Amino acid sequence: MRRISFLLPFFLLIAVLSFFGAADGPDYDKDLLSPEFHAGRREALRNLMPDSTVAVFFSAPVHTRANDVMFDFHQDPNFYYLSGLREPNAVLIIFKEKQHIDTLFTNEIIFVQPRNPSDEAWDGKRYGPNGVKQHFKIASVLPGGEFRKLNIDYSKFRKVLFFPLPDDVKDDPYSKEDLFDYVAHFKTVTQKNKNNNTSILAESMAMLRQIKLPEEMELLRKAINISNQAHIELMRRLDSTMTEYQVQAFIQYHFMWAGAEACGYPSICGAGENSCILHYVTNRKPMEQNDLIVVDAGAEYHGYTADITRTLPANGKFSPEQKQIYDIVLEAQLAGIALCKKGNEFRDPHKAAVRVIKKRLKELGIIKKEEDYVKYFFHGTSHYLGLDVHDAGMYGALQPGNVITVEPGIYIPAGSDCDPKWWNIGVRIEDDILITAGEPEVLSGTVPKTTEAIELEMKK
Repeated sequence: MRRISFLLPFFLLIAVLSFFGAADGPDYDKDLLSPEFHAGRREALRNLMPDSTVAVFFSAPVHTRANDVMFDFHQDPNFYYLSGLREPNAVLIIFKEKQHIDTLFTNEIIFVQPRNPSDEAWDGKRYGPNGVKQHFKIASVLPGGEFRKLNIDYSKFRKVLFFPLPDDVKDDPYSKEDLFDYVAHFKTVTQKNKNNNTSILAESMAMLRQIKLPEEMELLRKAINISNQAHIELMRRLDSTMTEYQVQAFIQYHFMWAGAEACGYPSICGAGENSCILHYVTNRKPMEQNDLIVVDAGAEYHGYTADITRTLPANGKFSPEQKQIYDIVLEAQLAGIALCKKGNEFRDPHKAAVRVIKKRLKELGIIKKEEDYVKYFFHGTSHYLGLDVHDAGMYGALQPGNVITVEPGIYIPAGSDCDPKWWNIGVRIEDDILITAGEPEVLSGTVPKTTEAIELEMKK
């Protein structure tokens, strides 16, 4: 024991030397977006910024789960899009024109966490300023502590662009280089300015992010392909003895096994009466023999998320009533997908789906007047998809490079004003669609979705 104690300082010295001599950056993945991609996105933003403006982006906050346990950190999508950095406690500043600031002459600065062997022994390796400069090719990289020291006169700009500042930032009392201190400092130096603007950036970033570039599509296709296979495997495994949480565990296992870092959103696995709850995430109910289960789950890969929904019969066979409702939703979805073409308005797929659903529900006698369809279909049919599951976009005319969902549904909870044979039937079908110069590409099209194809897959 004495010998180990005697040698401890020696081993500590070796560890510290090894730490600072190691290659900067936790770069296990080799298919991340390139530094050139992020640099191109910063330049594209500059082209949209008015003259004599500056844009300030803060990394996402770190959130407490309970006591001293934190939720997994997830970078702010805009910050990631422009920098590539997925670490907390950072600030990115983009200038429209190059600026003389102290000893710098630059059009961009990023402030990042310094390397720290003590912290990294607990939380994992950081890039540090040298690593960020090496890996992300941002013109000026400084330690986070310099943010409060650098002499940036925000009052001289025509506009200071930023998103509404986060109000849920945790303060680390032992650090002056965390997001809490950065936000507090920024508020102090800009609070009297009349040139602050919190609206322009939202539109500019939506214009950029709604068009997916080829590098982005590689990652988005990967996320969707992982999700496709997981949904297919679930069809082959599902039976009525499972619980909702076992369904969730099964599909998320396949996400992670295939290389996804996370789920793009909390998985929805709602069976029986829970199939009629849009964003149900409790996932604790044991399934019953005649239940339908709505499974809305998508993998996230390098920040990009899939969003796929299938509705499955727990026992492998749709009842006549379940099949009738399911076929209406599928008809509505196919009508919506047919209108996912360049030049059409964003809401055209929704309008097409509504036309089908209101007509068919009236034919079945579930509604007496077509306008009553909203009792059973009360959400939009589409949203953009990308770095957010509900991604940024302009919601105007569809353009090549848009990726959107088409996801109509019908939800008939118990007690509804219709024949009880329809009660507790909830159906949603969702696919991810790439808008092209020609016909829409259904990126999630390998997942079976006719009742016949699903039943056949469930027999395997």
